[in-house]
Amino acid sequence: MPEATAPDDGDGVRIDLISGGRMEGLTSMEKIRLILDSVRDGDIVVLEAGLSPEEESKLIEVTMTEISPDDFSGIEIETYPSTQQPNQGLVGRLLGKEEAAKKLTVIGPANQIETLHKDEDLISALVSRK
Repeated sequence: MPEATAPDDGDGVRIDLISGGRMEGLTSMEKIRLILDSVRDGDIVVLEAGLSPEEESKLIEVTMTEISPDDFSGIEIETYPSTQQPNQGLVGRLLGKEEAAKKLTVIGPANQIETLHKDEDLISALVSRK
């Protein structure tokens, strides 16, 4: 599938809203590369389905290896809701089965996105231009 591109007129912040369906067929590393490539370009990425805890850890690990003082300052990541669904049954937890929790993840360049407030049903962020 070709990437959608928008003209970069330098007047604003681009936000990529990525559906769960698009991420569904990708490997963990393909997801991480898709996210980091966008964020390195200064874009904000919003994932409809979020990432697994393992994928979030790997994203942070890969990000740490790519940070450079003059080029890339890292990422800011917030997920809603951030806790596991409390209604998962005991048997499911014992067998290691995770219920597909609905969650939304916002990822952006650390020097452009600042989380102002986060609670159980709201993420409020300030996004600035470079």
